[in-house]
Amino acid sequence: MAEIRVPELAESITEGTIAKWLKQPGENVDKGEFIVELETDKVNVEVISEEAGVLSELLAAEGDTVEVGQVIAIVGEGSGAPAQQAPQATEAAAPAQKEATPAPAAAVAEETSSSDRTIASPAARKLAREKGINLADVSPVDPMGRVRAQDVSAHNNAPAPAAAAPALAAKAEAKDDGRITRQKMTRRRQTIAKRLLEVRQSTAMLTTFNEIDMSKMMELRSRKKDQFFEQNDVRLGFMSFFTKAVVAALKKYPYVNAEIDGDEILLKNYFDIGIAVSTDGGLVVPNVVDADRKSFAEIEASIGELAKKARDNKLTMADMTGGSFTITNGGVFGSLLSTPILNGTQVGILGMHTIQKRPVAIGDNIEIRPMMYVALSYDHRVIDGKDSVGFLKMVKELLENPEDLLLGS
Repeated sequence: MAEIRVPELAESITEGTIAKWLKQPGENVDKGEFIVELETDKVNVEVISEEAGVLSELLAAEGDTVEVGQVIAIVGEGSGAPAQQAPQATEAAAPAQKEATPAPAAAVAEETSSSDRTIASPAARKLAREKGINLADVSPVDPMGRVRAQDVSAHNNAPAPAAAAPALAAKAEAKDDGRITRQKMTRRRQTIAKRLLEVRQSTAMLTTFNEIDMSKMMELRSRKKDQFFEQNDVRLGFMSFFTKAVVAALKKYPYVNAEIDGDEILLKNYFDIGIAVSTDGGLVVPNVVDADRKSFAEIEASIGELAKKARDNKLTMADMTGGSFTITNGGVFGSLLSTPILNGTQVGILGMHTIQKRPVAIGDNIEIRPMMYVALSYDHRVIDGKDSVGFLKMVKELLENPEDLLLGS
C-alpha cells in the first residue's frame, strides 16, 4: 500500500486545491502515472503515483484545500476493484489523523514555527517583532511569497473587518430570489484579486502615455516575415520588437528594472521580461528569461511556448519566477487605451494597445497612419517622472525605427 501525498511545490506555497482527480477508486495505476491535478496560487501541478497498483481510496474531494505533505489518496496492491482495501485504508488513516491532532499546549509552538518558516526579509522580521505581528498572517505582494517590510506595514494598517459583514451576507442570501448566481472564486482568482488590491494599496502607482507610429514596423514585418519563417520556423510578430525595445530602454533607465526591499532599492542586472497571457483560469505572467541574450527568433519561440503552456495549464514554477519587468497587450482584445497595474514587486509595466488608423500631422501634411497608444505604469517611489517619460519615449523611438533593433540584435 502506498500513500499519495501533496508534494513540496515551492518555498512560498504551502497548500493547494484539488482541481481534478485523473484516476478514480478501483482503477489501475502505473508507477509514475498522474493521479491528480492540483491548483496552486501560480500554476497547476499534476501529482504522480510512486507505486503501481489500484487506487483504493480518495481522501480529498475536488475543490478541497490540501496542505503540503497531506495524504490525499491510497494506492493498494493488486488489480481490479479493491473492495477490501478501501476499508483498510480508512482504518489505517484514522489512527494517523488522530495521532496528528496537536495538543493544545503545542498550539503556540506551532504558530511560532509557522512564522519562522515564512520567507521574509530581515527588515520585515524586525518590524514584525516590534509590532507583535505573526509573519504567517501577512499577505505578501511578492509573487514568490517573500514578506517585505512594506507588507508588514500594510498588514498593521489594514482596517479590521466589519462585524456586520456576516449578517449582511446572510441577509443578502436570504433575499436571493434566483436572479443571482453565486460562484466560488478559484484559488488563482482569489490570489489575483488579493495581490492586485495589495499593489494598489502599497505602491505610488502612476501612468504615463505616448503613441507609436507603427508604419515602419508593419512594413518591415510584412517584408521579412516569409524569410524569417523559412529561416527560423517561427513567425515574426510584434512582441519580439517590443521586448527588444524594452530591454534596450531598461539598460538606459535601470531604476525601471528595480524593486523596493524595506529601505533599499534592488537594481536588477538581468532582464527577465514577463509576458501577460490570458487563460480561462485568469491572467498569468510567465517570463522570457535573459531576454537581452535572445535573438528575435528565440524571443518569438519562447513567447509562443509559454503561451501554449499557460493555456494548457502546463506552466512550471520556473516559468513564473524571477521577472523584472512586464509587458501586457490589451490590444488583442481591442483595447484602445488603459492603465496597466504593476505586477507583484516590479516597479514598471508596459501596456500595448490596438493598432488604429488615425490622421497624424507629418510635417505640414495630414496623413493616415497606423497608430498604437502605449502606457507605462510605474512606482513613483522609485521612478521619477523624468525617467518614466524618458523610458517610454525611448521605446517609442526604437519601435518607430525598427531597423535599428534588428541591426542591434
